[in-house]
Amino acid sequence: MDGDTGPEADETAAAGPAQRREHRASLAPAPRPFLGTLSGDPRLRIWIGRAVMALVAGIAVTAWLGWRFGLTAAALIAIADTIYRSRTTSVIPAAVRVTSAQRRTRRRLFLLRPTGYVALHRRAVPGSDSVVDHLVIGPGGVFAVDSELWDRRLPVRSASGNLIYHGPFSQRDRLKHAAWEAAQAATYLSKTLKREISVRPAMVIYGPRIPWIVATLDGVDVFSGRRLRKYFRRQARISRDARLDAGQIEDIHVAAAVALPPAG
Repeated sequence: MDGDTGPEADETAAAGPAQRREHRASLAPAPRPFLGTLSGDPRLRIWIGRAVMALVAGIAVTAWLGWRFGLTAAALIAIADTIYRSRTTSVIPAAVRVTSAQRRTRRRLFLLRPTGYVALHRRAVPGSDSVVDHLVIGPGGVFAVDSELWDRRLPVRSASGNLIYHGPFSQRDRLKHAAWEAAQAATYLSKTLKREISVRPAMVIYGPRIPWIVATLDGVDVFSGRRLRKYFRRQARISRDARLDAGQIEDIHVAAAVALPPAG
């Protein structure tokens, strides 16, 4: 039966309008204090830093040229910092970027199942806080895929053959971490199966335009998320001599489920 039952419901129904309003008010969640909401805002540090820079500049120029010039200097500093942050800081929270990128890759990998590929998602690397976003097993081999969602406003470029930049920021640490995760996955799979298993690192990027098809940077295959299905189909074609058959794929799939537990 729908609706509340029991003594409390009967008492509420019997009460007058004023008492019912008080009852509803007592059940409503308490309003969150403004300062508590503000302190949890990740932009608070940026605002404080901007205010401090503007204040320091304003005081310095005021002491030198007067308060009118000081006020102008403070305003210019605040405007300049706002523009810089808008160009170099993503408006998408990190947790949202990760889950969105992983969902996109998961959907694309699901469409590869008819071609023989299977995937395990969000697998923990034992003894660490690291998570392999997607462990992909199929005719082309075994791959540890890292899904990234980057700010589309910043360009992506490579330099010196092994470096990748997102705007002015080097992503070398991301490449090294992706390679490390693949190496760890290979180690644990090899121990579980008692034979050598190679795991190839790959990084899938969503957001900005990637000015290449597939680039191997610092040992990691880097490409746009929209090319993911083509990438794995190509890997199956170029790995004819070392293709995994259905039995091998299933063996590695089962071993991976044991060796790399689901991330919490």
